[in-house]
Amino acid sequence: MDWLQVVVLAVVQGISEFLPVSSSAHLILVPVLTQWQDQGLAFDVALHLGSLSAVVIYFRQEIWQMLTSSVGALCGKGVNDDARLAFWVIVATFPVGMIGLLLHDVISHFMRSTLIIGFSLIGFGLLLGYADWRKRGERSEYQLRLKDVLIIGGAQALALIPGTSRSGITMTAALMVGMSREGASRFSFLLSIPVIVLAGGLEAVGLVNAPQGIDWTAMLVGTLLSGISAYLCIHYFLVVIKKLGMQPFVIYRVLFGAWLLWFFYF
Repeated sequence: MDWLQVVVLAVVQGISEFLPVSSSAHLILVPVLTQWQDQGLAFDVALHLGSLSAVVIYFRQEIWQMLTSSVGALCGKGVNDDARLAFWVIVATFPVGMIGLLLHDVISHFMRSTLIIGFSLIGFGLLLGYADWRKRGERSEYQLRLKDVLIIGGAQALALIPGTSRSGITMTAALMVGMSREGASRFSFLLSIPVIVLAGGLEAVGLVNAPQGIDWTAMLVGTLLSGISAYLCIHYFLVVIKKLGMQPFVIYRVLFGAWLLWFFYF
């Protein structure tokens, strides 16, 4: 890879991982539109590590409180809001984890077409717009119920379809069950931690079984750029949605999806 490819892929991954615009769609399409060679599994793992580091650092206080409260609950000290939130994150991760493991090869080989990506961007984008416009409530991530978590977790499994956007579909489901924009976004970001770990773990397994040279400098730069761009993305996204809501991202998705369908099929 040349350095332009390293920078573009790292920044695209860092920004699109947490915006409701589908990181998989952008990472699949960048090599197609630029004619770059596939970046390889090692670089994908590095980019995921950068995104994971960003969300862990940004929510470090919340994560620490969730961990310590969970340990306290296991030791019989009672279940508080932080321990309950940690449990909800685990519960909501089960559907995407199980389906991802079972259908990983099918999705990788048969569902990465620009046709599926285009329609997913448009369809799920309009659904996000509807949820933000008509269904938004005021509850935070600490006011979730089991039914809400199961709905959000089930919706997250749809993100295995390229173009859906994991953050987008979880925010949509969270808004539909009555969460606020900020609460939906924060819960979606927390849900990204185990999902990125699972996705990165699958890629790492493939990396072990795929003999190839590793450009450690490119991986280090990619990890840093992905992490920095992801951290800034999380921060400014939470600022933007307070003022503008989800509609700018809905418009982007619809226009991007329509352009993809026109570019590749008309």
